[in-house]
Amino acid sequence: MTSNNTRKSNKSPLPWGGTGGRFSFYIARRYLFSKKSTNVINIISGISMLGVALASMAMVVTLSVFNGFSDLVASLFTSFDPQIEITPTEGKTAPADDPVLTSIRELPEIEVATECVEDQALAVYKDRQAMVTVKGVEDNFEQLSHINNILQGNGRFELHAAELQYGIPGIRLAEVLGMGYKYDTLFIYAPRRVGQLDVNDPEDGFVRESDGNAPYLYSPGVVFSVQQSKYDSRYILTSIGFARRIFDQQGFLSSLELRLKPGSNFEAVKSRIKQLAGTKYNVRDRYEQQDDTFSIMKIEKLVAYIFLTFILIVASFNVIGSLSMLIIDKRDDVSTLRALGANDKQISNIFLLEGWLIAVIGAVIGILIGLLLCWLQQTYGIIALGQSEGSFVVNAYPVSVHPWDIVIVFLTVMAVSFLAAWYPVHHFSRRLLS
Repeated sequence: MTSNNTRKSNKSPLPWGGTGGRFSFYIARRYLFSKKSTNVINIISGISMLGVALASMAMVVTLSVFNGFSDLVASLFTSFDPQIEITPTEGKTAPADDPVLTSIRELPEIEVATECVEDQALAVYKDRQAMVTVKGVEDNFEQLSHINNILQGNGRFELHAAELQYGIPGIRLAEVLGMGYKYDTLFIYAPRRVGQLDVNDPEDGFVRESDGNAPYLYSPGVVFSVQQSKYDSRYILTSIGFARRIFDQQGFLSSLELRLKPGSNFEAVKSRIKQLAGTKYNVRDRYEQQDDTFSIMKIEKLVAYIFLTFILIVASFNVIGSLSMLIIDKRDDVSTLRALGANDKQISNIFLLEGWLIAVIGAVIGILIGLLLCWLQQTYGIIALGQSEGSFVVNAYPVSVHPWDIVIVFLTVMAVSFLAAWYPVHHFSRRLLS
């Protein structure tokens, strides 16, 4: 007899049984989808859900567009920049035979290592001139980078032939100097590093042919196009021997550029190189080499996320209005629920869960629509960048969906919606449900 009474007392006083959480969720779901006594509550609930959905969709699409531009820029840089670049911490150059650099070259994961000498110079072609960055590289630069993918013209990648020294300019620099793919002698004047200068002769400050360095280049019949002004309008690729002569850097290098073997653990190898380099050298990957560009893009993406979060907060005000009116509308139901055994916490959770349901449904719908729009843009390029094809690097806005962004959007919607639901429940319900 005692056992039967005990079993009865353990049962929920609610007629449908179950725990308080299940009970609150059941009632919240019924309230959300059932018709209210005042139709405006249904309308406001629908508007609340629509506002959350639109804000979620906007966040997914906007963040994916920023990702698309970031990935596009990264893909363009990879045709020119090395996987890993090692530069001296102090000064512009370091000895090429430094034991530290030798030990790095000998790592089993290194497939290609190229010495580079890079510095500023004056380029003169016929009656035009421009300040340029001369980058001297070894013959294996072709294996280090994807330079062949960005060459334009009738020739091929070539740095020298017998006694001839070739120079491959960026496409914008070639336009500024009026050179074209095939050009006559291009003179390169580097600042003189030693000796006393004649202030009455401006040309005396530059290395000239009379110094025995033959500061001129010939065309291999190609130019490169990275589609980035930093390179296309300033850089000239040539042999490291030519660069060392005009900059007087025999036996030195400005950087050591590396390419790893396929399948290598990039982060592990990079960490090992940093240990070997110590404080004497900087070790940077592709993104770190372009830190200024990617930092700006990250800041822009963060600002866009913050503004869209404010829009989401404004949209969540509809949730506050919807729950406040629902609490007023359901005052009579509260007495009934209490008579059935529901306590104040369970009743408060009903309205709190309804706010979350509005947010979850709106967020899921918005994210799915956002992902659909991103897929359509990726597949069909619906929104173009310009009126004429070929005006930009890509014809349509680039889009790239990152899973972590979707998680951030969902968590942001949940956090904002929790606050939007908490306010009316914990401030209005204490007065209206008493």
